[in-house]
Amino acid sequence: MTDLRSPVARVRGLGSAKSGTHHWWHQRVSAVALILLVTWFVVSLILNAPAGQANVRAWVSSPVTMVMLIMTIPFGLWHAALGMQVVIEDYVHSEGMKIGLILLIKCLAVLAAVSAVVAMLRMAFGG
Repeated sequence: MTDLRSPVARVRGLGSAKSGTHHWWHQRVSAVALILLVTWFVVSLILNAPAGQANVRAWVSSPVTMVMLIMTIPFGLWHAALGMQVVIEDYVHSEGMKIGLILLIKCLAVLAAVSAVVAMLRMAFGG
């Protein structure tokens, strides 16, 4: 059977142009968010370093701090998972292994994010 589609129609949706822009955009957005969030976090740690455990616990319990920390953790893990996905896609050649590793990375990122947020909430609310 003859393929009557034009060369552009045959190529559209295939290759690196399939989802590369979407992935690139997400990586850049998460990187910009992390620049702001990690800068805030490092400055806060430096300012709270001399404080004792009770003061740090009170700092974490603050609503603004809690929101900022809860945003920092998922953004950081999301950015890391996106970066690892690119490495896996570039260097793992077995399609089955590639899909399995990407799923593993994403599941580990979700597990780590949920665990970190739960630990932070327990610390803030005294658990």
